Amino acid sequence: MTATLPYLPAADIEAALDYPSLVAALGAAFATGAQAPLRHVHVVAPRIEGRLLLMPAWRQEEALGVKLVTVFPANRSRGLATVAALFVLLDGATGHPRALLDGEALTLRRTAAASALASKHLSRSDSATLVVVGTGKLAPCMAAAHCAVRPIRRVLVWGRRRERAEALAADLARSGLPASPAAGLDAALAEADIVTCATTATEPVVRGAAVRPGTHVDLVGGFTPGMREADDALVAKAEVFVDTYAGALAEAGDLVQPIANGVITRDAVRAELAELVVGARSGRSGEDAITLFKSVGTALEDLAAAELAVSRLAP
Repeated sequence: MTATLPYLPAADIEAALDYPSLVAALGAAFATGAQAPLRHVHVVAPRIEGRLLLMPAWRQEEALGVKLVTVFPANRSRGLATVAALFVLLDGATGHPRALLDGEALTLRRTAAASALASKHLSRSDSATLVVVGTGKLAPCMAAAHCAVRPIRRVLVWGRRRERAEALAADLARSGLPASPAAGLDAALAEADIVTCATTATEPVVRGAAVRPGTHVDLVGGFTPGMREADDALVAKAEVFVDTYAGALAEAGDLVQPIANGVITRDAVRAELAELVVGARSGRSGEDAITLFKSVGTALEDLAAAELAVSRLAP
């Protein structure tokens, strides 16, 4: 790294990546395509379960980048964050580094924008009520991104801890979104046009019996085969779409488990996001269809988001 290599902190990334622009950039990236292997996972500190994740992506001789992520669960006892991340953007023609970016801010922003991009193809265009399930760092990003692409007039926030849902709803309201805490999850689902779920649940949170016809369900929290946010009933009756076949069918418990148990087959997954973007596959079949979008993330999104941020902040 040279002394002149720019570093983009979280605040700069958040300012540079407004959701309409980022959704458009991701749409172009999925249409163009890139090489984005599944994330590499290495156990680098076995005694404390420390892991290193590498997520590279590139377009030949145009752009190249890699996200470095560490997961050290023992950090909780040290008062430190469990996850840390850094993105390195390199020149695709020379291989020389161009910039370093805060990896967490980049991930939060691009994850929300990818769901909003999917929503443009899968949710009803008149969707007005958004239900946010979960109160972690990703939740406010999901709310803002969905509101940027659909005419949302009401945001209902639900979390396992009522006080956290109330706090998040208040924060969203202060940012200008029409948010309030949900009285109960099933009651909120009965009114939802769009449901976005960003939790670390290992047991289903969103039940198919509570989801009404015409709803779009966005699942972003689970990223391992052992995690679940939706029950079998919802997966079985929904029209299922994914960010990438390779990632979701290998890593998403919301699909891996139902397929393994015979609830659905692999053919039930109708399209990946790139196919929707270029029009190779169609989205929802009708106004009453329940659509389900499952994402686990792809390095293509990191690369596109990093390119946009650097073009605006460190050209």
